[in-house]
Amino acid sequence: MLDTKALFDADPISHATLPLPIDLRDGAQVVTYDSDGNRQVLREGTNHIECVTRDEATGFTRCGHKSLSAQSDFRAKLSAQGMSFMEVSSAVVEAREKGEIPATNYGSMIYRLYEEDDRLKLLWVVYLPDATAEELGMSLAPQRDQSLAGLGRPWMMREGTPSAHLMIPINSTALSN
Repeated sequence: MLDTKALFDADPISHATLPLPIDLRDGAQVVTYDSDGNRQVLREGTNHIECVTRDEATGFTRCGHKSLSAQSDFRAKLSAQGMSFMEVSSAVVEAREKGEIPATNYGSMIYRLYEEDDRLKLLWVVYLPDATAEELGMSLAPQRDQSLAGLGRPWMMREGTPSAHLMIPINSTALSN
């Protein structure tokens, strides 16, 4: 199994790009945030992807389309104020719905890595603003427990809202549950 913690210490750029498909890693921009939530670019990108180094407060390493940068900056500022992960997530949804941060493009991807056993480790998320499970033929049945066992299948969350998205657990890799 890959020692991701050692990789984070040795090479934060390679670590930050781990959630991505291999073909997107080399060109991804990599950023981090200081304790005040200010953006610092570790590596300029040559493609359309931006990765954020592991957030020590949440344990998440995230990558996504560069159009999600404003959302990442907003998250970092709220986290720096001491808000919990759930508070930050709720604030992001509210800010997006109020137009305070740009709406997420239909079909935008988030690639997420988490390195403990209590959550999905490798998860890809497809944003589908305002979509419903019925119109797209998606399941609404949560797959968290099956995914923790390495048997997860995709499911839709927050259907019919601006934050609707498809959760895709990535199984059978060195980074998976």
